Formats: sequence, C-alpha cells, structure tokens
Amino acid sequence: MPVTTDIVATYRSPRKVMRHLLDAGRREDRALAILMGGCLLAFVGRWPALQRAATLGEEGPSFEAMMAGALFAWLFVAPLLFYLLAAISHLVARLFGGQGSYFGARLALFWSFLAAAPLLLLYGLVEGFVGPGPGLQAVGVLWLIAFGWFWIASLREAERTQA
Repeated sequence: MPVTTDIVATYRSPRKVMRHLLDAGRREDRALAILMGGCLLAFVGRWPALQRAATLGEEGPSFEAMMAGALFAWLFVAPLLFYLLAAISHLVARLFGGQGSYFGARLALFWSFLAAAPLLLLYGLVEGFVGPGPGLQAVGVLWLIAFGWFWIASLREAERTQA
C-alpha cells in the first residue's frame, strides 16, 4: 500500500495498519525511512514559523541560521532521540507483559510520528500565519492526541506478539 493510504487508514484503525506493517517483515531500512520521512515533514512544518520569527523579530538570528538549526535538530538529533524513546517504551511495555521486540517498538513510534505529521504540518502553518493563541493551542492538542492514540495503539499491537 502507498504510504499516504496507510496514513489515512491509521486515522481509522491504527492497530490494523501496524499489524500490516509488522507482517511485511523486519526491515530496519524501512523503519529508518519512515522515521526520516516524519522528521523531514516536521522540519518542513517549521518553515512558516521560522519565517514569521525572522520577519517579525527585531534582532536575533537570521532566517538562514534558524533554518540550519532546525535542519540539524530534526534530521540529526531527533532521530537519535526517537531511537532512545522507542527503546525505553519497549522496556516499559515489557514491565507490563509485552512480548514484542525492539524493532516493533521502533516501528510503532516511527510510524505514529509519520502518521501524525499532517497535523504537525497544520500546526506549523497556524504558528506561522496566525501566531500564538487559542488556534495554535487547539491544533497542538489535536496533534498530541492523535500522536498519542496512534502510538499507544501501535505499541500495543507490536508488543502483543513477537515481531
């Protein structure tokens, strides 16, 4: 299935999509590609807010400097943190009787982040064009709820059996 179709299906049934991804076999390259795709979309989602900050800011770093910082953060630092978070989530799931693997926990986290990325892009647009306020908070809460729902459902599916 195309990634976009899987993303839309995740909003209906995250466990079913996770089972489909796990049944495709253990492929670290695919998991890394999913993570990097999500991080790339998060980086793109920052562009409007960075442009707003550069345009409205009296003094401070230039737009190019802020873009370079965001690029480094999202494409080099964030993936390492996601790997660490996935390992911790697997260990916590083991405490509650999880029987999955580290790969399953990684795939659950990485896929959940990518599937919630459209809302992260919307968050970036609202932050860039509207700025701080209730609209930005509402979109942020919506993203957090969707990401949390996807991650918990996907992790439960991944830890249900060996992946």
